[in-house]
Amino acid sequence: AFIRFPVSDPMVGPEIYSSGEVMGIGATFGKAYRKAQLAAGTDLPEKGLVFISVKAEDKKDLPELGVRLRELGFDLCATGGTARVLAEADVPCEIVYKVGEGSRPRAVDRIKNGEVAMVVNTTKSRRAMADSYPIRREALQNHIPYTTTIAGAKAIVAALGSSRDGVYRLQTDIHGS
Repeated sequence: AFIRFPVSDPMVGPEIYSSGEVMGIGATFGKAYRKAQLAAGTDLPEKGLVFISVKAEDKKDLPELGVRLRELGFDLCATGGTARVLAEADVPCEIVYKVGEGSRPRAVDRIKNGEVAMVVNTTKSRRAMADSYPIRREALQNHIPYTTTIAGAKAIVAALGSSRDGVYRLQTDIHGS
């Protein structure tokens, strides 16, 4: 829904942006979540590169998340600390630099170039939120699904693991398709 607010930071906070509601009903949580995402205008990818950068306390969930994404056919790229945790769990992952770090291509460049299919980016500090703002904005501008929480990442993985059969939208999007 943040696409409707082009100057806002697509980071969920205490503010509530009124932009409509959707609902998904399914036999499993994954199926229901997939339907809800589609109803909200987010078509989850079936394959591609997932960019991951998570805060320290979320790193404990990375091995399971990375393994599951790989099982679903996704490739992974991550910032240094996140990539290190995935490598220690034997999850293949390419290292990509943060904004203002290392040489190009950086995470934002990969998103702009259309190389990234999905983004998982959790932050904690005010500085980390500011540093990752360009990542969130580029994902939003390029209609790339992203989540800013580990719970959201797990929900997306559950949705990706569910069948697409019977999942469709009843309404058209703002472009008439």
